[in-house]
Amino acid sequence: MNKESVGIVETEYLQISEPINLDSGEVLEEVSVAYETYGELNKEKSNAILVCHALTGDAHAAGWHEGDKKPGWWEIVIGPGKALDTEKYFIICSNVLGGCKGTTGPSSINPKTGEEYGLDFPVITISDMVKVQKKLVDSFGITQLVAVIGGSMGGMQVLEWMVSYPKMMKKAVPIATSAMSSPQQIAFNAVGRQSIFSDPHWKSGNYYESGVIPRNGLSLARMIAHITYLSDESMDIKFGRGLQDKEEISYDFSVDFQVESYLKHQGESFVKRFDANSYLYITKAVDLFDLSVNDSLIDGFKDVRAKVEVISVDSDWLYPTEQSTDIVTALNANEVEVSFSEIKSNYGHDAFLLEKGQLDFILSKFLSDRIVEDIMMEEIATIKETDNVQHAAKLMLDKHVTHIPVVSDDNRLIGIVTSWDLSKSIANNSNHLKDIMTKNVKYCTADETIEDVARKMRKFDISCLPVVDEDMIVLGLITTDQISNLLS
Repeated sequence: MNKESVGIVETEYLQISEPINLDSGEVLEEVSVAYETYGELNKEKSNAILVCHALTGDAHAAGWHEGDKKPGWWEIVIGPGKALDTEKYFIICSNVLGGCKGTTGPSSINPKTGEEYGLDFPVITISDMVKVQKKLVDSFGITQLVAVIGGSMGGMQVLEWMVSYPKMMKKAVPIATSAMSSPQQIAFNAVGRQSIFSDPHWKSGNYYESGVIPRNGLSLARMIAHITYLSDESMDIKFGRGLQDKEEISYDFSVDFQVESYLKHQGESFVKRFDANSYLYITKAVDLFDLSVNDSLIDGFKDVRAKVEVISVDSDWLYPTEQSTDIVTALNANEVEVSFSEIKSNYGHDAFLLEKGQLDFILSKFLSDRIVEDIMMEEIATIKETDNVQHAAKLMLDKHVTHIPVVSDDNRLIGIVTSWDLSKSIANNSNHLKDIMTKNVKYCTADETIEDVARKMRKFDISCLPVVDEDMIVLGLITTDQISNLLS
């Protein structure tokens, strides 16, 4: 375990006592949520990031459980000094509704019967998963998240958060995902479910009591899905046409090739950690996902308020880049502030779990919350409305500035005078500051991000902004030169 890890962690549980109304019209009276947190929630409860897991993931996103041979599934980006810096952020990750790693799902006990739900568990949606996550976030007293981040099905949850709770997060990062499941994606999931249905041990979902799970069906479903997570190039690099534990082809139906052995191993490993019924419910939720309204993704994203970074993978053929650019286009049409990055990788869809360097760079850059307070000038000259033009001109020369805030007796901002205003005074033959100063002055606050202030300056074509508090007391100045120096 290295110093960049959050170390030993434990899964915690939240019991939600109030009913969860599902999109299907069904109601879950009691829901338990398994979750983990990393880092500390600050006093203002303003440093939380929600991480959403993919199809067969869980709440264990980082750190180590006692006795584990490997860390959480996103250890590459969560921890001290990493993109999701646990010395700065409070990271939350929960197992989704319908899962089998601690959150209520079909393998949980139905309080009405005292037995496992099985297929009595209601069909769920991505929206239902997010409703439960919202309950978890609310339980911490958090009113706004710094960001919601996730890949694949986790990216779908991010998009759902953006639509369902638009004011709940400042930023959002959907990775290697889509705003609606395509026919091809639905087809792969359907074949996986059929493989489970066809296993004689599935017993219409009532296999818990017998203790004999539909091992073959679930293993086959995983093998099919796992092919879609890779790319042709990655499989060629890793396996080629190499034979498995033999010198020559056997000319029978035993395992000949390394790739066959690999997929068989993936399937066998999967059945040890995942429930077949959960696989059915979660893949169905993915199939049902569609954020378009009236067949328009633009209409679907009309309420989005978060700043968004969309990330795709160039070799991902399960959720290809075209589906990510569709998201970007729809957000742009709604004038949402959105940026786009494409990871270059031969890993295929799984790259969002593996490409440490690129992910760290993209996420760190996007999450950077450099604010005005970090670079503003605090020791500044101010002037009163009753002063004359000569005093303003002398002050500008002495302080080597081109902008001076005009303040009231209690230092509240009431205007600004610029070198351009002084030129105007000569043309108008005016000596009174109140006649030439700009009264409808643009300003910013100390906690605004540098990026937001830079956009404001570009929009209004101005080079300097007074910085004020909530009572309009002048705290300082920020200029385009300061911002340019910082960004460079």
